[in-house]
Amino acid sequence: MKKTAKQTIGWREWVALPELGIPAIKAKVDTGARSSAIHAFKIESFERDGQPKVRFAIHPIQRRKDIILYCEADLIDQRDVTSSSGQKERRYVIRTNLQMGERTWPIEITLTNRDNMNFRMLLGRTAIRNRCLVHPGTSYQTGKTLADVYPKRKK
Repeated sequence: MKKTAKQTIGWREWVALPELGIPAIKAKVDTGARSSAIHAFKIESFERDGQPKVRFAIHPIQRRKDIILYCEADLIDQRDVTSSSGQKERRYVIRTNLQMGERTWPIEITLTNRDNMNFRMLLGRTAIRNRCLVHPGTSYQTGKTLADVYPKRKK
């Protein structure tokens, strides 16, 4: 089996989560964090055909409350996560495909309110393990074209 070369990424990257209907979200790459997290609010768990699910809303762009996306995913777990501030929080966990540059692969993401954070998504080391090399002095190694998918703010 041929090994695929690892993708070099910077400390922040534009990514997409197509299964969730999120065409673009800026993610902070954090090798100090085990799990990935996404900003979510109006989180509601439910069942459909005996399958646990979760629906939630997100503001994919920091400081843009006018853009709201509504998402739904299979609920795969609930986990206690300790944040960087030392707070423990019980979070819903989903699995979805991450698209970064030309590559797509499944990752697990916890849902939490990141309203006060600079990035709407945190990409932890489990999501990039064996796939990416992080060059911490660079940004947007996979491009910035996704930044233009949302309408510009009206003045």
